[in-house]
Amino acid sequence: MKLYIVRHGETDWNKARKIQGQSDIPLNEFGRYLARETAKGLADVHFDLCFTSPLSRAKETAQIILDGRDVPIIEEPRIEEMAFGEYEGKFCSSEGWELPEEFRRFFDGPDRYRAPAGGEDFGQVRDRTGEFLEDLARDPKYEGKQILLTTHGAALAGLLCYIRKAPLSQYWGAGVHKNCAVTEVDCRDGKFQILSENVVYYKDEVEPWAK
Repeated sequence: MKLYIVRHGETDWNKARKIQGQSDIPLNEFGRYLARETAKGLADVHFDLCFTSPLSRAKETAQIILDGRDVPIIEEPRIEEMAFGEYEGKFCSSEGWELPEEFRRFFDGPDRYRAPAGGEDFGQVRDRTGEFLEDLARDPKYEGKQILLTTHGAALAGLLCYIRKAPLSQYWGAGVHKNCAVTEVDCRDGKFQILSENVVYYKDEVEPWAK
């Protein structure tokens, strides 16, 4: 089985550095463009099916990448973005910080991050995304399939943290993936291996999310 894991395209909240979490913020036009460029980059890849986060920014990214193909798209809540509870909608840029200082642990000390009311911690996201991966690996109907996954920055990092068996302190690995970046993962005999990570198929400069 081979997985192509894609972070969704850009949204207006991404651009403004606002916490999205499970708020259903749609792609902006540039985000749709990034998804179309990614579709071109993946045009020669045969997909048997797609799992997407139910949030519209991830689902529309999948629909654009798979436009014109007869590929089923299945909503999977376990790859939905991390919930931020009362922090959702707050600015977290250096120019417009609206969060408690302890939120800086989100990037700098994920093992010490404490979820706000209504939110999740990193362990919860790693566990639910990892459970999804294990279910895929155990199900014989997915053997030999090539599967597109469209998800979100923190949820994607949770998938990779689970695969690497990394401690929560190393949750972010090399950092937040770019919008519409593609990561390829192979699964054989129930074991996952990352083949490539954070690859983009567009030439445009997308400002990285600063840690």
